[in-house]
Amino acid sequence: MTFAVGIRVHSGLVALADTRVLRGHDLSKKTKLTLLEHHGRQFFVATSGLRSVTDKTLQRFEDALAARSAPVRHMHEAASEYGTQIRRVRSEDRAALNEGGLAFNSHAVIGGCLAGDTEPELFLVYPEGNWVKATDDAPSMVIGRSTYGRPTLDLLLRSDTSLPDAVALAYLAFDATRRCSVDVDFPIDLAVLDRRTGTLRTRRCEASDLKPARAYWLASQRLALDGFPVHLLHPQRSEGPQRQ
Repeated sequence: MTFAVGIRVHSGLVALADTRVLRGHDLSKKTKLTLLEHHGRQFFVATSGLRSVTDKTLQRFEDALAARSAPVRHMHEAASEYGTQIRRVRSEDRAALNEGGLAFNSHAVIGGCLAGDTEPELFLVYPEGNWVKATDDAPSMVIGRSTYGRPTLDLLLRSDTSLPDAVALAYLAFDATRRCSVDVDFPIDLAVLDRRTGTLRTRRCEASDLKPARAYWLASQRLALDGFPVHLLHPQRSEGPQRQ
């Protein structure tokens, strides 16, 4: 399985994806966050689902962008092109996958800022090829194992959250998922697009790189628990059963 999250705030974009691939008893690592360049602009694609489907779709997507006579100028065009390619792969492979007992399953989070965009944009593309756009009232998109990290984002993330805090929340959503899912783990790939500079930076982090961050967060939670007003939850003293 996969954990991947995309976040769009006023100051930029954040994407984070784990790299664990679990097939039965076989464990391996493979990137699920791909950086692409199109006419001098970079954007990212994070994927979840069957590797055979996502790899084939990504290759077809790159080929389609390279073959265009005119460059894609907007991220929504890129998301639409990715949707076209996933529908193409779906038509080719779905029957064979069904015969093998596998469902056609592939989601993608695509984000960046192309030449015609006035600000960074983020999209979630579904297996059917349609997409939705991140907005101020829905600034995050999680694919793969979405259950455990979603509460952290829903509680703390807002569209005016700073870019560093958005990075922290993406990690904390991953960490909550990692603790609950054996098929999600380090290393993680991170991409951050700063709206001010237009720079898209990436980094791979091992568990050892973030050990101080995990220790800080655990200590902060313990401190918050120590100060929790638990007296508000205490039941009133029971008088016990009354004799007749």
